[in-house]
Parts: sequence; C-alpha cells; structure tokens
Amino acid sequence: MRQQFTHIYLMPGMAASPRIFDRLQLPEDSFRLHRLQWKIPKYQETIEAYARRMCAEICHKDPVLLGVSFGGVLVQEMAKHLKVKRVIVVSSVKHHDEMPSRMHWVRRSQLYRVFPTALVSRINNWERLAIGSFAKKRARLYQEYLSVNDKYYLDWSIRNMIYWKQKESIQEVIHIHGDKDVIFPIHRINNCIKIKGGTHIMIIDKAAWFNKNLPKLIHQNSVSLN
Repeated sequence: MRQQFTHIYLMPGMAASPRIFDRLQLPEDSFRLHRLQWKIPKYQETIEAYARRMCAEICHKDPVLLGVSFGGVLVQEMAKHLKVKRVIVVSSVKHHDEMPSRMHWVRRSQLYRVFPTALVSRINNWERLAIGSFAKKRARLYQEYLSVNDKYYLDWSIRNMIYWKQKESIQEVIHIHGDKDVIFPIHRINNCIKIKGGTHIMIIDKAAWFNKNLPKLIHQNSVSLN
C-alpha cells in the first residue's frame, strides 16, 4: 500500500533564506517538508499575481502551507487559489488591523519610499557595523539567514507588506505568535496560539516547540494548545 504523506510547504520571511527551517524535524513516516524561496517580482507585479505564480511550486494535493512573517502573508494569498489542508502563519498577521500602529503611520506618510534598501542590499558584512556583543550576535544571525538582497525585491516586499489589503482572516488559518515579538506586537494579534518568550525569529530558536506541536496542529480538529 502506498505511503500517504502530509506535504508541508515552508515559506520564509521577507528576504530570508529557506535555511530558517533547518531545525524543523517532523516524523518522516508522516510528513514531507518542501522549502519555498523568494523569486524576484516582475515589474509592478501585485502580491495577488505573485502568489498565483508561487502556486506553480506546489506539486501535491491538499498541502499544508506554512509561512513566517511576510511569508505568512504570502501563503494566505496562495491559499486563495489552492485547495489546502491547513494554512499556518508564524510571527505574522492575518489582516491589516493586526499590523502595528507604526506600519499604518508609515503607509499614510509614505515614509517607506525613502527606506535605504539600496544600502541594505549592498551590505555583505553587517557584523562590522554592529556595536556591542548582543548587536553583533544578532547581525551574524541576520547575515546567516538573509539571502535576498535585490533592491527591487526589498522595495516590493516592504510596499506589499504595508499595503496588504486583507480585511479579515481567511477561514481556519492557524496563527502561532510569540509574546515577545517586537515586529508584530502580541497586543495587536487576535485568535493565536501564544508562545511564551517567543520572538519574531522563534521558528529558529524555538524549533523544538514546532517539532513537538506541528503534527498535532495539522491533524487535530482543535488548534488550541493554550
């Protein structure tokens, strides 16, 4: 009898490498992990069109889509064009009202237009610019896991994150969020599984939690672990 696997497609956060999922280890007799990676957007491509293009990377029926941060936004858009088993977002938002106030302000002021993405895209060694041991450690981490440094991609990603139009959550999305996330503060987030001590990069430093609990979340009808 042919083995039936649950196929999980993993979408990293903005500009991040699929290596952020290196520590995920789910039972190999039940799951297969497939890492997606960012493509350079086409000229003036909408996030809706980009999501449809990314759907071509999905090769299995009824997949699970898991996205981190901006990758969580993208998998929600992809799920509008696919029949999926589950949509799981990590360290992300489900609609624009969950975005922090500063993002709403940046959108209204259009300050994002002057963000120095050209400078960011040319930095090959962020550690040299960091001051202090904690900052240097965080800079090493960013440099290790960030892989897309194309200016057009960065501008496109920031613009589409800030202007995301989703007004309410898609049905049955599972949202996992850390209570120490400074990018998307927990007080703005509703209906999530809250991870104590979880930061915006908890897919890396709390991978053990995901390894233990993702199988339950995917296969059980109830999604509450609180």
